[in-house]
Amino acid sequence: MVFPMAWMFVVSVKENAEQYSSLIELLSAPVTFQNYLDAWKSDNFLRYFMNSALVASAVTAGNVLFCLWSGYAFARGTFKGKKVLFATILFVLIVPQQVIMIPMYRLMAQLGWINTYWSLIIPWLVTPFGVFLVKQYLESMPSDMEDAARIDGAGEWYILFRIVAPLSKPVLTVLAIYTFLSNWNSFLYPFLFTNDEAHRTLPVGLAFYLGKQSIDWGHLMAGASIAALPVILIFALFQKSIIQGLTAGALKE
Repeated sequence: MVFPMAWMFVVSVKENAEQYSSLIELLSAPVTFQNYLDAWKSDNFLRYFMNSALVASAVTAGNVLFCLWSGYAFARGTFKGKKVLFATILFVLIVPQQVIMIPMYRLMAQLGWINTYWSLIIPWLVTPFGVFLVKQYLESMPSDMEDAARIDGAGEWYILFRIVAPLSKPVLTVLAIYTFLSNWNSFLYPFLFTNDEAHRTLPVGLAFYLGKQSIDWGHLMAGASIAALPVILIFALFQKSIIQGLTAGALKE
């Protein structure tokens, strides 16, 4: 896992890296950070970066909120058709994204959302995986505190946000990180739904940057390194929370 990232960084700090015929020559070549400056200043790179940050942040916030609501309803609620509705959510998990690619594009076109942020955000505000993850986590938690709050006269909204949400912090953290990274790296649908530079996200921008630079590996790897930096920082800062969320409920006292 580390080697491709290290290779990407080495190439990004070399001028005309493709001219070197051996690894030793590449490593011994002078180091320069001009590629990073060129990549940051060229081809609307900053706009692509900000678009990715906006879309990933909005989708992450939506998933944390709506998946918490939905997961709580499925875990604690009793309503008609609950099992059937949850089964349809699980069914969506096995449907490849490529299968719904054309229907999704036609829907966005009919709504007039092509080349808008709406098409990059609205369809992904809640995901089946997030609903399933939160539901399974809540079902592993005892409901004693919730029952006690109901006896004291607390409403469902109060219970959800003041009791359930704080107790669900580990799984919500995992969901937020997973959602942010998935949308930050998303390429297929942003590529389909955007035709102008004003709304392109960073992965799509890098794909066009590749063609415009005629495979200038130094600048391309510099751009890829900048794009990977938020992902690396998020994992480094929240790796403890990720592990806690994934292993929550695996051990019993």
